[in-house]
Amino acid sequence: MPIRNIAIGRPQEATHPDALKAALAEFIGTLIFVFAGEGSGMAFNKLTDNGAATPAGLVAAALAHAFALFVAVSVAANISGGHVNPAVTFGAFVGGNITLLRGILYWIAQCLGSAAACLLLKFSTNGMTTSAFALSSGVGVWNAVVFEIVMTFGLVYTVYATAVDPKKGNLGTIAPIAIGFILPTTDY
Repeated sequence: MPIRNIAIGRPQEATHPDALKAALAEFIGTLIFVFAGEGSGMAFNKLTDNGAATPAGLVAAALAHAFALFVAVSVAANISGGHVNPAVTFGAFVGGNITLLRGILYWIAQCLGSAAACLLLKFSTNGMTTSAFALSSGVGVWNAVVFEIVMTFGLVYTVYATAVDPKKGNLGTIAPIAIGFILPTTDY
């Protein structure tokens, strides 16, 4: 993609109704994804009394995240493109599909949607804490950084191949399904 396709955008874009509607779609999509994904992890911890992760628990969490992302992308796709992830938004910016200003709106909306989902989870679970992620034993920080880079590339590439690339044709609902089901491979 030529660098000339990257655009900053005009200041008026930040208050344009279409951009605000798209940012709201990103907020709602991210809220749905985080609420369902994190909520499934919280439910697993509650059901197992904070027990160690089992293969069945990991599969259940992966599927919950996959379906949550599928729904989140599906509901936002026709309004904002259904990025739901700051890395996907960055990829769309670098690819020349959105302006920097619209990308910043999306990033703000995605962060606020994630925070709102965690607050809603805390309220709806009567104060349970949302779980934090940690490295598995034997996995170093640099191992995790490389893993995260490769898996994030897999997610962004899947989004591009199924939803963003203008040469893809009409993939309909297959795109959100593919995007949803690449997630379990990138998180576990």
